[in-house]
Amino acid sequence: MALFEYSGFDKSGARVSGSLEATSIEQARQSIKQQGILLKTVTAEKPLQHNAMFGANRVDLADIEFLTAELSLLLDSGLKIDKGIELLKSANKKPALARLLSKISTELRSGKQLSQVLAEVDDLFDPLYVNLVSIGEKTGKLADIFRQLAEDLAFKRDLQKKITQALTYPAVILFVCLASVLFIFNYVVPNMATMFERQQDLPLYTVMLLSSSAWLQKYQLLLFAAIAMVVFVVFHYRKNKVLKQRWQWLGLRLPLVKHAVMLIERIRFNGGLAMMLDAGVAIDQALELANGNINNLELRAEMQIAIGKIKRGDQLSVALRQTRLFPDFFASLLSVGEESGELGRIFKEIAQRSQRQFTDWVSRFTSLLEPLLILVMGGIVGGVVVIMMLSITSATDVGL
Repeated sequence: MALFEYSGFDKSGARVSGSLEATSIEQARQSIKQQGILLKTVTAEKPLQHNAMFGANRVDLADIEFLTAELSLLLDSGLKIDKGIELLKSANKKPALARLLSKISTELRSGKQLSQVLAEVDDLFDPLYVNLVSIGEKTGKLADIFRQLAEDLAFKRDLQKKITQALTYPAVILFVCLASVLFIFNYVVPNMATMFERQQDLPLYTVMLLSSSAWLQKYQLLLFAAIAMVVFVVFHYRKNKVLKQRWQWLGLRLPLVKHAVMLIERIRFNGGLAMMLDAGVAIDQALELANGNINNLELRAEMQIAIGKIKRGDQLSVALRQTRLFPDFFASLLSVGEESGELGRIFKEIAQRSQRQFTDWVSRFTSLLEPLLILVMGGIVGGVVVIMMLSITSATDVGL
C-alpha cells in the first residue's frame, strides 16, 4: 500500500484535499471518485524529509510542539490516540507534517504502540520524548505527558525564536559590510590603480591595498566555492560521530560556550528527570532515561558513573555533586529534596532556574554581539576607506 495526495472539488464546488492509501494511482483515483469528488490532481506522497533545510518538506520544532499540544487537548477531551491522529491529519495543510501524521496513523492501524512508531522516526522525537510517551501509555497518563512535553517544547521554540530575532540584525550588518568590501575591491580600487601606475616607491599600505584587490578579483570565485564546500561538508557530516565528539570536547572548554553547554544539558537532564518522576517512574530508571537525554557524550559518561554509584547505595546528592552538571548550590537543593521526599519538585526547580539563566545568557550574549559586530565591521570598512584616502593623498601630493 502506498499513500497518495489528492486535491479537487466536492459536489458543492468547494475545494477539498487530503491523502489516502491505495495499491496504485488508478485505484486511488477510483476511490476518490467514489467519494463524489471531482478530481484535480493525485500524486504519490513524497518520502518524509525531516532533514530538509527549508520549506514545506521540513518538519521543524514548531510542528512537533503543535502536534504535542494538540494531542494533549484531544486526549483530555476523551478522544483516543488513533482518532486524534486522524483528526489532525485531515485538518493539517503542511505536506511534511501531513505525511508524518499519515505514517503514524498507518502504523497505529497495523497494531503498533505510539511510542514504537515515534521511535522509528529518526531525529524528530528524541529518546526522552519516546520514553515518556511509552510511560504515558503504560500508566494511562498520556494526556498529562503530552502537556508537559508541549510546555518543554514551547520553551525551546520560544528561545529559538529569540535567538533568531537577536541574530537577524547583526547578520544584516555583516552582509552589508561584506558587500561593501567586495564592491570596493572589485570596482573602486581597480579604478584607482591607474593613478599609481607610474609612481615609484608606493607606501606599503597602498601596495597591500592594490595586492588585496588584485588577489580577490583573481580568486574570489574559488574563495566562494571553498566557503560553499565547507558549509556543505559541515551540514552533510554534522552527525559524524568523530566530528561530533571533537566539537563537543571543544564546546566544554571554550570559555563563552562552556557555560551555555552546561546550562542546556542541565535543563535537558533535570527537565526530563522531573517529568519522569511526576509520571511515577522509579528514580533509578528515571536517572538512566534522563541520562540518555544528555547530548554531550563526555557529560553523559560522567553522569553514568554517578548513576552507577547511586545504584550501589551512594547518596544521590553526593554522587551528583561529583558531576559538572550539579555544582554545590544545586547539590545542596538535592540534599533538601532527599530529606523532604520532594525530589521531583527539586529537579523541576533546577530545570526552571537553569532555563532562566540560559535565557539571561542569550540576552546578554546577543546584546553584546550587536555593538561588537558593528565595531569590527565598521573598523574593516573604515580601515579600507582610510587607506584609500591616504593612497590618493600620497599620489596627488605635489609638495614632493
